[in-house]
Amino acid sequence: MSPVVEICCGSYYDARQAALGGAERIELNAALMLGGLTPTAATVRMVKENLELKVVAMVRPRGAGFCYLEEEFAVMERECREVLEAGADGAAFGCLLEDGSLDEEKTKRLLDVVKGVGREAVFHRAFDCVEDPFGTMERLVGLGVDRVLTSGLKPTAVEGRDMIRTLQEQYGDRIQILAGSGVNTQNARELMEYTGIRQVHSSCKAWLRDSTTVRNGVSYSMAGGDRAMCYDVVSRELVESLVRRGQGF
Repeated sequence: MSPVVEICCGSYYDARQAALGGAERIELNAALMLGGLTPTAATVRMVKENLELKVVAMVRPRGAGFCYLEEEFAVMERECREVLEAGADGAAFGCLLEDGSLDEEKTKRLLDVVKGVGREAVFHRAFDCVEDPFGTMERLVGLGVDRVLTSGLKPTAVEGRDMIRTLQEQYGDRIQILAGSGVNTQNARELMEYTGIRQVHSSCKAWLRDSTTVRNGVSYSMAGGDRAMCYDVVSRELVESLVRRGQGF
């Protein structure tokens, strides 16, 4: 397959920058500062109606980990249906048990929703919190998951490159391996060459200023220092550069 650059987006604005930069696929979220939550159905519709992008919608009801209460999971099932009805080409999710093993029952329930309408199912970086990556990967393959997003069980994909290479060698002919976390224009090509993967996931992050972020002693800052008045967005220029790097591989 040709190399795929997937851009992690947190808004319709981000999706437009990704499209203008030449990306073909995005992971669409809300609240990226929390690691990414489910986007609104309206955002999914806006992207699909106005941009030529393949959209994988995040299905995640809260921040922190991936061991969900039944009330939280009930929301996930409904959100999954709604983003798919809004036009998403796939859904990204991850459900674990308290001991770090795969929650097969919840995973299968979401898979039934996604596969029931013929879309792609992606197991996201909850994979990087599992105790048994190889056993988990075998079960995900058996369940019919299409793709796994992973940093190789390390904070960044570069740090986890040996695990990513092993996963690609052992499972790459049965499931797609997508490397993400810390992937950028400087390391994407080397990472692909080292691991043998053909897909990378990147935020291509930049910052925009909103002068109303801190006023009258009231702060809604998302970052500190010089970025205290800013929020993160996708950079068209960084997307263009990363796509060029991928095309050259």
